[in-house]
Amino acid sequence: MKTVDLDAADLRILSALQSHGQLSKSKLAEIVGLSATPCWARVTRLKKAGLIGGYHADIALSQIIVGLAKVVVTVSLKSHRKSDFERFETHIRNTPEVTDCISTGGGMDYVMTVITPSLPAFQTVMEALLDAELGIDRYMTYIATRQIKSVRPDLRRLVAAQAPRRESSAKD
Repeated sequence: MKTVDLDAADLRILSALQSHGQLSKSKLAEIVGLSATPCWARVTRLKKAGLIGGYHADIALSQIIVGLAKVVVTVSLKSHRKSDFERFETHIRNTPEVTDCISTGGGMDYVMTVITPSLPAFQTVMEALLDAELGIDRYMTYIATRQIKSVRPDLRRLVAAQAPRRESSAKD
């Protein structure tokens, strides 16, 4: 995958959007220390480059839904053919209760987060996954009892940590 070269102003813009979501042109420009027009031109360029995938609000679901179930599920498939992975992943993309799913290397094939209004509703989702004959060999569930931490990664820190590697690869 080709990386996009970002300067300090681009990183300030991305960090501000990541922290605050969608902002007015003037507020974003104020936060990142640029005038509005050049700032917005950069936002447009960053969107076109695919670096801004959207905006969202963090909703306190547990304050809206009494008995909310958030469950982390690890899944291992019986067979590891490309078609098996594709069938499973297509089904998961179309299962709205699955809010996150990552493919992993190692003991389990997938780790996903399932959010439902109750534990019985979660059980219904899992039964539907098993009934869909997706080739699930085994799964383990972990019921979330408390949110300890949920933050977005520190973009500037990540980019800074890779900077020496970038410079050395540019010399090669």
